[in-house]
Amino acid sequence: MHSKKEGLSIKIYSDSQYVVNSIEKGWLKTWIATDFKGGKKNKDLWTRYSELAAKHHIRFHWVKGHASNPHNNRCDELATMAADSNDLIEDSGYDG
Repeated sequence: MHSKKEGLSIKIYSDSQYVVNSIEKGWLKTWIATDFKGGKKNKDLWTRYSELAAKHHIRFHWVKGHASNPHNNRCDELATMAADSNDLIEDSGYDG
């Protein structure tokens, strides 16, 4: 996914405190600086995110999961359906 535009202001909402804190509290910067020492998972995805994020102004916002947020509930429904599916698309960038 490559965008020709740079400097976009982007808001990302997640019910994962781990993901939000990884960005907002600077944990990802430490993981990158230490080459993900300690076995942090999904190095490929975090690195890819970091490269893209460097071109934009991204803020993460935490929302309570399984609550009254219809958008979050729909995302959870889609993620569950995908996880339960036998027809998954292979992640060609995965280095696992």
